[in-house]
Amino acid sequence: MLQKSLLSFSIVLALIACAQAQDAAVQPTVQVTASRIAQTVDASLADVSVITRGDIDTSGAADLYDLLRLQAGIDVARSGGAGAQTSVFMRGTNSNHVLVLIDGVRVASANTGAYAWEQLPLDAVERVEIVRGPRTSYWGSDAIGGVIQIFTRKLQGPMAAAQYGSYQDASGSAGFGDWGDRGGFSIVTGIRHTTGFPAASPANYYDYDGLDDGYRATNIAAQGSYLLGAGQTLSGSILHSDADVEFPNGSTTQGRSAVTEQSVGANLDGRIAPWWSERISIGQTLEDLTTPVYAELLTSHRDSLSWQNDFLVADQQHLIAGIDYYREQGFSENTEPVSVVYDEYRHNTGVFVGWQGQQGALDWELAGRHDDNSQFGDASTGSLALGYALTSWLRGTGSFGQGFRSPDFNEQFSPGFGGYFAGNPDLHPERSHSSELGLEATPLPDLSVKLVHYRTDISDLIDFTGSQDQAENVEKARIEGTELSARWHQGPWSIDASATWQNPRDLTDDSELLRRAKQKANILAMRSFSDRISAGVEVVSSGETRDIAATAAGGSASNGGYTIYNARLNFVLSRDWQLHLRGENLGDHDYTVVQGYATPGRSGWAEIVWQPH
Repeated sequence: MLQKSLLSFSIVLALIACAQAQDAAVQPTVQVTASRIAQTVDASLADVSVITRGDIDTSGAADLYDLLRLQAGIDVARSGGAGAQTSVFMRGTNSNHVLVLIDGVRVASANTGAYAWEQLPLDAVERVEIVRGPRTSYWGSDAIGGVIQIFTRKLQGPMAAAQYGSYQDASGSAGFGDWGDRGGFSIVTGIRHTTGFPAASPANYYDYDGLDDGYRATNIAAQGSYLLGAGQTLSGSILHSDADVEFPNGSTTQGRSAVTEQSVGANLDGRIAPWWSERISIGQTLEDLTTPVYAELLTSHRDSLSWQNDFLVADQQHLIAGIDYYREQGFSENTEPVSVVYDEYRHNTGVFVGWQGQQGALDWELAGRHDDNSQFGDASTGSLALGYALTSWLRGTGSFGQGFRSPDFNEQFSPGFGGYFAGNPDLHPERSHSSELGLEATPLPDLSVKLVHYRTDISDLIDFTGSQDQAENVEKARIEGTELSARWHQGPWSIDASATWQNPRDLTDDSELLRRAKQKANILAMRSFSDRISAGVEVVSSGETRDIAATAAGGSASNGGYTIYNARLNFVLSRDWQLHLRGENLGDHDYTVVQGYATPGRSGWAEIVWQPH
C-alpha cells in the first residue's frame, strides 16, 4: 500500500510540474529558530518548515500529533489516544535527539531527556518552526536531529472556541489580546476532557485491562511586550498546563498520573547601534509527574539565562555571538514509603558564535560552540553550510554539523528495578556528525520543490548492557535518508506533498532503530470553493517499523505499514464565526504505531470558533 502512495506522490509532482504559473507569488515565511535571528525560510541554509496558526485552524485537529506526522522526515509514535505518551523522531534520530523550545525556552525534562508532546495544548499555539539537521553549534545539547520551536498564541481581540468529537472528546478555549505601537498582551485559557478508548490492545501481555483511558487537562498561555524607548522592548510569556492522564497497567485499578508542565520566559531586546542588536533572555521550566499506582514522584526544574548579539559586520554579513547558561535539577522520590531516589543538580555554560553572509550567488553559514557542563565536562561543536544559486530558480546547498546530547538524570542516577536498568554517573555525552546535500527549485512562482539527502553518524549512544543492564556508552547508529517535498498553489487549489526514504540502523547489531519507518509519504490537497468554503484530503502513509514485542516472550516485533485517509471541511459562517470539521482514518483501518497499543478508528471532530475581526 505504501508503494501505491509513493506512486501517487510521484503523479502529484508530475501534475504540479505541468501546471501554469500565476502572477502572484506567496510571500516567504519568516522564522528565527535555525540561526537564532530572523530570516525567511527560503533564505535559510537549514531545512526549515513552519506550521502556522492558519494551518492549525484549517486542519481541525485536536493535537499537534496530527500536524507533525504530515511533515517530511518526522515519525511520531503515540501509545494510545489523547494524553498518551508521544515520541517524535526527526530524521531517524532518537526522540531525545530533538531540541524542543517554547518561546525560546528549553523545555525537555531533565529526568528523561524528552518533551511531553502529549501535554501541549494546541489552542495555545501560534506557530511551530521545524528545523531539520544538527543545530548544536547554535543551541547546544539535544539538537542532533533538529530543533522544534513552539510559539504561544498571540491574539488580537477576543476569541472563543469549542470542539467536540469521537471518544467524548470535548474541549474549549477563550482568550483576549490587545496590541498597539508600544506593545500589548494576549491571554488564552483552555480545557479538555475525553473518555478515550483502551490504549492497550488485547495483544499487550503486560498492560491490557480493557478500560477506557481518558484525559483531562486545563491550560493557560499568556504573553506581553512593552516598548521601553531607545529601541528596547521588554517581553515575556508563560505556558502552564495541568493534566490527569489515565493509562493501562494490566489490572482492574486504573493507572493515573498527575502532570504539571510550565515554561516561563522574559526578554529584553533591541538595537544598541545601527550595526548591533542584542537580546537578553531568562527562562524557567518545571515538570511535575506523580503516579500513585507506582508510588512515584518525578520533578524536573531548569533555570536559564542567555545573552545574544547580532552584529552587522558588512553588507549582507552578520556575526551572531552569545552565551547561554542553565541550571537543572532532577528529583525522584518513592512516595509509599517516602524515600528520595535521587536529588541532583548540574549547570551548563555555552559560548557560541556564527558568521552568516551572502556574496553574489554564494551564501554561507559558519558556526561554533563550546559547552562546559559541571557533570561531564567540555563539549565543542561546529558546523558549516554553503548555498549557491545555480540559476534564478535553482539553488544547491551543502552542510556539515556536529552534535551532542547530555545524559539525563535517569540515565545517570536511577537505581533501576532490583538493580537492573540502573543509571551510571560516569556516562559521557552522545556524539554525532551529519552531512547534507540539497537542491531547492522554484520553477514557477507558485511551485517549490526541495530534494535533500543526508547522513548522520552517532557514537557513544547510551544503552543498558552487561549482566545487570546498566547504562553505558556502547551503541553506534547511522541514518541515511532522502527527503522530497513539494508545495504548489494555483487558484483555488493547493497541494503539499512529501516523501521520505531513510535507513536508520543500530550499527552494533545491524538492526533497524525502533519505530522509525524506512519509507513514508504524505499528501495534503486543499480546494477553496468560495471565500466561505474550503475542503481538504490528507493521505498519511508509512512503511513497517521495528518494535519491541509486548508479549511474555518479549523480543523483536514488526508494526506493519499502513495508509490512512483524513478529511477536513471549513466554513466561514459569518464575519466572526467559523466552523471546522475533521474526519480521521475514514477507512477505519486497523494499524499499529507502538506494539501492543491501539490507534483511533474512524473518528471525527467539529469545532466552532468565534473571533471578531
